[in-house]
Amino acid sequence: MSDTTVLLAGRPVRRMGFGAMQLPGPGVFGPPRDREQALAVLRHAVEAGVNHIDTAQFYGPDVANELIHDALHPYPADLVLVSKVGATRNDRGDWLPAQRPDELRKGVEENLATLGLDQVPVVNLRRHEGADVPFDEQLDAMSALVAEGLLGGIGLSSVTLAEYQFAQARIDVACVQNPYNLADRSDQGVFDACRADGVPYVPFFPLGSAFSADNPVLGAPAIRAAAQRLGATPAQVALAWLLSQAPNVLLIPGTSSLAHLAENLAAADLVLDQQALDA
Repeated sequence: MSDTTVLLAGRPVRRMGFGAMQLPGPGVFGPPRDREQALAVLRHAVEAGVNHIDTAQFYGPDVANELIHDALHPYPADLVLVSKVGATRNDRGDWLPAQRPDELRKGVEENLATLGLDQVPVVNLRRHEGADVPFDEQLDAMSALVAEGLLGGIGLSSVTLAEYQFAQARIDVACVQNPYNLADRSDQGVFDACRADGVPYVPFFPLGSAFSADNPVLGAPAIRAAAQRLGATPAQVALAWLLSQAPNVLLIPGTSSLAHLAENLAAADLVLDQQALDA
């Protein structure tokens, strides 16, 4: 692989991908504010070389997957769609756990239907905090779906280091998707384990939480100073920093704006100097 691509479930993807979480309406619930722009963002991302899109049936629900299908199906041969299971939504938009093996299977089947696929290339098992379902039962259920050909690979999301190590001893972990950014490095142990194992690490909220008005990443003085000195935006500096941390890092910044999409994608070409990295 080159330094711009990483193998994800055996398929090469560019390190700068796209996350579909911001395409539905406010709170990741309901239809998008501007459906035509949402479709245009997806098409422009792929035209610009993105071949890794992260989604979930519970984004909307259904909305993100249906937008991806309507914008891109039939899909380019090199496009790797990654979804996730382990949660659901009620009619108020609340996020609810769906952790039992039968619920994981139902989630995969719903992803297949809304994306129009016979196999989802990768599905992340999103471990819910306080889940009372044994982890080994969840892994067995996901492995059965791989054996049936419904999944290409199993990823993990919101897992502890102990859970990652437990899973890595039982299955081929396709990727790990955990929170990690310049302001929140509490997942450093999992990050380091994935780097040592060569497992793709996909930080979510790479620019700080999309739901926080006071963004701890984009508002950080060191980020703003480096951006000004390098002629970049704070978001580009934050994304470039993540890419600089390890060759197995894959990014999925999300947006519903064509301008922000172009800004995010350009971060892949930004090289941070030692002064910026030190800061």
